[in-house]
Amino acid sequence: MNDLRDDRDAWTSENCSVARAMDVVGSRSTVLIMREALLGTRRFDDFVRRVGVGEPAMAARLKEMVSADLLERIPYREPGQRTRHEYQLTSKGRALLPVITALRNWGDTWAATDSGPSVIATHHDCGEPIRAVLRCAAGHDVADGDIDITAGPGLVRRD
Repeated sequence: MNDLRDDRDAWTSENCSVARAMDVVGSRSTVLIMREALLGTRRFDDFVRRVGVGEPAMAARLKEMVSADLLERIPYREPGQRTRHEYQLTSKGRALLPVITALRNWGDTWAATDSGPSVIATHHDCGEPIRAVLRCAAGHDVADGDIDITAGPGLVRRD
């Protein structure tokens, strides 16, 4: 099997899935909004307070995230109040859970303060910490040296 890393200059990254993902979730505020949404935050004012960005920036970012189909706007109305919207994760947004978990795991290991991480995610059934791992479709844990990179259908080769 030809590992594309051996001939890295033969292909471009113009159709790179990592770059395309970063176009959608690459800002700090987007990742922090996703963290909050995955923790159950739904309302605009709660996002503003918990993420720590101003209302105009939050409104713009939430609009982008709705447009990217990470969140959906759901109308609600408190008694005696005007109709407002809350934000719920879509399946595309929920699919970012392993990514946010991997970032948290990395941050817990490499960026936490001396006092340790601010939160610890554990499995509800057994209480053990949650870890993001690389696993192949057959169920094997995979180390970074055990990965082959081969051409996919969207690979763009250089002329």
